[in-house]
Amino acid sequence: MLRSAWVLVASFFVTLGYAIKLSALLSFGKADPLCGRCDSVARKWSRSILGIAGVSVVIEGTENLDSSVSCIVVANHESWFDVWALMACLPINGKFVAKYELTAIPLFGSFLRDCGHVAIDRMNRDTAVRSMRTIVERMNKKILQVIIFAEGTRSADGELQPFKKGPFVLAIEAGVPVVPVSIIGSREIMPKGSFLISRGEITVRVGEPISVVGLVYEDRDHLREIAQAAVAELKGRQKV
Repeated sequence: MLRSAWVLVASFFVTLGYAIKLSALLSFGKADPLCGRCDSVARKWSRSILGIAGVSVVIEGTENLDSSVSCIVVANHESWFDVWALMACLPINGKFVAKYELTAIPLFGSFLRDCGHVAIDRMNRDTAVRSMRTIVERMNKKILQVIIFAEGTRSADGELQPFKKGPFVLAIEAGVPVVPVSIIGSREIMPKGSFLISRGEITVRVGEPISVVGLVYEDRDHLREIAQAAVAELKGRQKV
C-alpha cells in the first residue's frame, strides 16, 4: 500500500512537470498536435511513469507497424498501464480515441485535447459519430495512426470482451488497415478498480495488418470478428 501511494504521488509530480513543459511548447507554437514534438513529450512522460512504477515493456511484431501509412490500431484493455505501455513503446505517433469523461481529469484531460487525441461522448450518439468522422477527415489530409481500445472499457477479469463496432466502421470509411495489438500482463500490475500498483512486465504484441480493401459498411461485423480473433490469438500465444 505504501509503495503504491509513493508511485501515485511521484507520478503526479512527474505528470505536472511534463504538463508544464507541454503547455510551454504549445504556448510558443512549438508543438503542433500532429507533429512529433507533442508525441515526444508524451513518450518521455509515459516512460517516466513506467520507470517510477517498476514496470518494463517488451514489444513484439513492430515490423507490422508502418509509420508512413495510416491505420487503426485495435487493442485489448485491462489496466491504466496499457496507455503508458503503448504510448511509450509503439514505433508510431499514435493518437488515442478515449471516452469523453477522461477530459475532466486534471492535466491528463488537457493533454488529450492539446495533443490531437479524440474524446468520444458515448452518451450522445450524434456527437460521438461527429467525433469519429473528424478522424476520417484528418486521415484524408495526412498520415495518421489511431489507437482504440476496442472493448470500450477495461476488462475486470482479464477475459477479452466483445469489440465495439466503431473502430471497424471507421477503418472501412477511411479505407485504412486494422492492426491488431494484444497487451499481456498489465492487469497484474494495476487491475480495474484498484489503486494498488505492482512491479512487473507488460508484453505488447503487434499482429499483421488486416486489409479493408473491397469492404463496405455491411462488412463491419465480419471485420470486427476477424480483428477480435487476431487479438485473442496474439494474447494466447506463448512468449517468443
